[in-house]
Amino acid sequence: MADVEAVAELRAVVLRPDLVRLGRYDKQRVRQRLRDGFTPAHTWMIEVGGALVGCVALRPAKDAYWLEHFYLDPDLQGRGIGSAVLSRLLERCDREDAAVRLNVLQGSSARRLYERHGFTIETEDDVDVFMVRHPSSPGDRDHSVGSSPGGSSSSSSPARSGLHPRLRFAP
Repeated sequence: MADVEAVAELRAVVLRPDLVRLGRYDKQRVRQRLRDGFTPAHTWMIEVGGALVGCVALRPAKDAYWLEHFYLDPDLQGRGIGSAVLSRLLERCDREDAAVRLNVLQGSSARRLYERHGFTIETEDDVDVFMVRHPSSPGDRDHSVGSSPGGSSSSSSPARSGLHPRLRFAP
C-alpha cells in the first residue's frame, strides 16, 4: 500500500496546475480519488534508476482498455519517458486488437502526448476531454510514433537522455 500513497502524492503534484486553472483543486479530494480508483492488478509503477517516478493503469472494460492514472514526476516530463511507456502499452493493446480510451483535463499538456500516439477526441465537457485510440493495423506498427523508419526520433527519447523507464506491477 506504500505505492498508493506515493502515487496519490504524485497525482496531487502533477494535476495541481490544471485543477487550479479549472477551479477544481481540492488537496484531499485529488488524493482520495486516486486511492478510491487504485487497482494494483491493472497498475504499473514507473521506475527510473530504481526510483518511483510515476505510474499508469490499463483497466480492461467491455469494449476497450481504459488508460488511467498516468502520472510522471514533473521533473522528468518532456524527456521521452511517458512516450516510451505509452508506446509499450499501446503495442500490447494493438496485439490484442483493442481500442484504448482515456480522459484528460481540458488544457492539459498531456493531450499533445496522446494525440501524437493516435488518440482522437470522442467527446468533451468543461473539465474533461475523452479520447480514443483504435488499434493500428500491422503495417502501421512498423513505424512507431516519433520515429522514422531508420529508428531516429524527432523528439526527446529516454535512450538519448540516459533515462530508461522500467515498469513493474503494483504489489
